[in-house]
Amino acid sequence: MLALLAAGSLVAGCAATAAQPQAEGTGQGGIAGSGPQPPPEPPRAANVPLVAKAGRQSQGVVGGGAEDAVYNYGPTAMVENGRTRMWWCSQYSSAPPPGDDILYAEAPTANGPFTGPGGGAAIPVLSGSPGHFDGMHTCDPSVLRVGGTYFMYYTGAAGDHALGNAIGLATSTDGIHWTRPTPDRPLLGASHDVHRANVYGAGQPSAVFLDGWYYLMFTDTTGRAAGWNGAGQFLMRAHDPAFREGVESLGEKGFEPVASTTTPRTRSVVDGFSADLEWVGALDAFAIAHETADGTTITFWDRGFTMQPYQPVLIPGAWKEGPGLVRRPDGHAPTSLDDPCDTVPVDVVRATEIGGAGAPTGLKHFGIDIQNAGGCSTAARSTATFDGIAMPSPDRTIDLYRLGVRVRIDRRSVAAALAGELVDRPLPQVPALPVATRLRSGATIVHSAERGYGVVLDGKLYGLPDTATVALNGSGVQEIGPQQWDAVARGLALGG
Repeated sequence: MLALLAAGSLVAGCAATAAQPQAEGTGQGGIAGSGPQPPPEPPRAANVPLVAKAGRQSQGVVGGGAEDAVYNYGPTAMVENGRTRMWWCSQYSSAPPPGDDILYAEAPTANGPFTGPGGGAAIPVLSGSPGHFDGMHTCDPSVLRVGGTYFMYYTGAAGDHALGNAIGLATSTDGIHWTRPTPDRPLLGASHDVHRANVYGAGQPSAVFLDGWYYLMFTDTTGRAAGWNGAGQFLMRAHDPAFREGVESLGEKGFEPVASTTTPRTRSVVDGFSADLEWVGALDAFAIAHETADGTTITFWDRGFTMQPYQPVLIPGAWKEGPGLVRRPDGHAPTSLDDPCDTVPVDVVRATEIGGAGAPTGLKHFGIDIQNAGGCSTAARSTATFDGIAMPSPDRTIDLYRLGVRVRIDRRSVAAALAGELVDRPLPQVPALPVATRLRSGATIVHSAERGYGVVLDGKLYGLPDTATVALNGSGVQEIGPQQWDAVARGLALGG
């Protein structure tokens, strides 16, 4: 097992396919952060208390493997197209080589029961790749979908030797069949800043996609800022999902460019192992779920990880191994359809013991509702609350809300690929935002080998996350050079 030895405890320019994420990595069409921006927030108060109500939990185990998969832990859960999809760590003797495997199952809700795609037991979707850095173990998945591409960040190890853990990347077009774009090397390994008794190394990743950035939180027991027992969570971000260029690391002065992912780990955002990260639009804050004595504690950070705007909240109940937040495909918190401005559902799936101490583990669901969130208290907060959500428009198309405007989209399948969340009915709390443009069926997609994919709408170039829109929208592709690309006025980055 890859459990810790816890002593005492594509975007255009980064278009990805299942075969190979591109390396240019400048975010959506090389224009991440361009176009209309959210209005500035006034200075925020710190440690504002939150109201947590409506505690809930499943009656029993909601997910596990076949009979020989007695330990199930480290889940990542995604709400997508009316179902909850989940990947987690276990071991199947039928999935060689011997070692940890990543399993997959799905259910109507987080209350399960989770079954394989055709019913029955969960299926193995990623196992060790002999001869490579993850030759024996694959574990601790964190899954995102950006456009039509799924990204899985995971812990891999070639054996059980000290400091053998590193973080790998796999890609997929369906979340089930995965390809390692760079099988010979990990995305990130131990920094070796400090030698500690805990020789776990680097792993337990958690990824979020926000405003064209891929945020990656992870454990590194060799990090300088980790605790005495190796506990600590570190953060990096990049526009490239493979973190090969343009990498920034969170340090004492905020996010700063670094030469590589092996930079010293100088700042931890939570004292814990096996944590999970999500962005909560209605709170305009990141949330980190990590285990404490009485359950799962949720702590909060602002966008720049400069201050903690809210006091922690607790999801009580039994636990054995770290939690997986139930998230949107982009790693954001799902929207409350009844009260999107003031209620935030926070749900986790975590491993609990079946029987006495040291018994096998199964996955159970726990959750709370955060109330009085104030997500529509200002124009800026409303922009954050509804950013990335798509819903039916008055003329039988779909409206995508992005950075304070609406983009009208003819095809529902296109909107589903570009939105972080597609809801089935209009939400009356959404402010009356202007319609910036319309993406019509069959609109020509432009591609530049050095920039990526985009679409020109009303004289502006809107970046697209990958090639998925081409087929979904019935579009043709026009090749253009980088000078032509750069000469067009910039629109929004669609797809996050």
